[in-house]
Amino acid sequence: MVLTTDVALLITAYFLSRYLRFDALHLTQGTNHYIAVLLVILAVKLPIFYLFGLYNGMWRYTGFRDLQRIVGAALVSSSVIITIMTLVDRFHGYSRGVFIMDAVFTILFISGSRASIRMALHHSALRREDRVVRLKRLLVIGAGDAAEKATREIDDNPTLAYEVVGFVDDDPAKAGLRIHRIPVLGGVDDLPEFAAQTRADELLIAIVTLTGPQMQRIVELCQQTGLPYKVLPGLGELINGRVSVSSIRDISYKDLLGREEVTLDQARIGDTLRGKTILVTGAGGSIGSELCRQIIRFAPSRLILFDSSEENLYAIQMELLHEYQVADAVPVLGKVQDVRLLDMVFSRHRPQVVFHAAAYKHVPLVENNPWEAVYNNIFASQLLIEAVIRHRVERFVLVSTDKAVRPTNVMGASKRLTELLMLAYARNSWDGGFSPAWRRVPETAEPATYRAEAPHHDTRFMAVRFGNVLGSSGSVLPLFKRQIELGGPVTVTHPEITRYFMSIEEAAQLILQAGSMGGDGEIFLLKMGEPVRIDQMARDMIRLAGKEPDVDIKIRYSGLRPGEKL
Repeated sequence: MVLTTDVALLITAYFLSRYLRFDALHLTQGTNHYIAVLLVILAVKLPIFYLFGLYNGMWRYTGFRDLQRIVGAALVSSSVIITIMTLVDRFHGYSRGVFIMDAVFTILFISGSRASIRMALHHSALRREDRVVRLKRLLVIGAGDAAEKATREIDDNPTLAYEVVGFVDDDPAKAGLRIHRIPVLGGVDDLPEFAAQTRADELLIAIVTLTGPQMQRIVELCQQTGLPYKVLPGLGELINGRVSVSSIRDISYKDLLGREEVTLDQARIGDTLRGKTILVTGAGGSIGSELCRQIIRFAPSRLILFDSSEENLYAIQMELLHEYQVADAVPVLGKVQDVRLLDMVFSRHRPQVVFHAAAYKHVPLVENNPWEAVYNNIFASQLLIEAVIRHRVERFVLVSTDKAVRPTNVMGASKRLTELLMLAYARNSWDGGFSPAWRRVPETAEPATYRAEAPHHDTRFMAVRFGNVLGSSGSVLPLFKRQIELGGPVTVTHPEITRYFMSIEEAAQLILQAGSMGGDGEIFLLKMGEPVRIDQMARDMIRLAGKEPDVDIKIRYSGLRPGEKL
């Protein structure tokens, strides 16, 4: 069917070109002459179209790349035809203008036929979909690139049960314009009015670079409409950087936090990680697992997942395998304190970069179990630091916390001691000693030797400090969410308590950035922005759930816990 249509279109293109060139078909040379020319055109163009893949595509998905192939096939085939005419008869009796116009009409006709096929199939699918399910009328907040991509995906995919009915945007220059024939209705402040006017069923926030106050304003306007609303995630959450309707999710508190988008030095991080063997301790934890997701963007040769939790380790391994097609990640189940296991892992896999994210970090639990903090946060880190020196690892990045600054609790003190250990083992500070635990390990390889002149070994050490991470293990957000689901009360320790927050994605990205920048023995302090009142956070989360604080959900103040400060 497609081949027959192309033959008819190619014949039409040639005769139309002659007609426009001579204001008539100009058949003075006889019918056989034109039949011979047409046979040459068809004999050249159809095989070249086939070689360019114009007959093995699924035309319901025609796009810009298909147009590129059509243009390329038309230009190449026309060049071949002109070359043949020149070699056979030195182009005597032929008009070059006819063949140039023929190439242009070929591109227009073939492209138009493919676009018509796509439109016909698309509308047919939409009619079938309409008979099965009623499409939700979607009003999109934002009229930028993200909104356009989301709209195009909705339009192209009939399985998505949405119909975009309009856009609202704060840019007055966009009012009255159209995106894919859909109007930009006006400003965001008039959202309730436009929602009623378009009879929208749902709202989509499609602006990926909003600040916290901007998001709070939009959420309040969405709540005024009484309609369900969702959001496209920020670019920091998109591992591949591509906006997709499949990424749409409910509003979360981190959207209201509105941290500025992290701008990474991709080239520098790539130089540090690309083609290297990377080991992540605590790989199944909240921060460790996000580190793994971010690391695979930079194509390491191998990723080693080290964790003591069987469930967490299995979860991140399966996620990397099935969602990111990372089939060669190496799971290591065990404790960092096991020196024999450490030595075996480093001897077998030879990691070149180590990210140490394994630690106990829940302040009240560690306060009640201080020796576990010593064993897990301090002793384990010391053995790992010594392992990276013994096995000549290039870089070691310690994930620390702002609670290590003038610590008032056991957890903060244990992390500060870990930082001091790292500084003591730095290339210019190390005295050449190892822990007695290494005497129990057989020498499977020649360990690094102490050099009298600095640098005393080959490993670069650095630490990264940051505050609370939203949604991480031990974070207050999951607790608040669960308490709201149960109908309250939401427990806050003190009405004036404040904390610095960042998202898990931002934390992982900044760890990678610091790891690529560090020289040796440096501690990086991440810019945390303004502190957040926990009481206000609880109230915002209650409102996000469609409830009213102190009316539908009570807030109860429980008092500061052991080791906690305002």
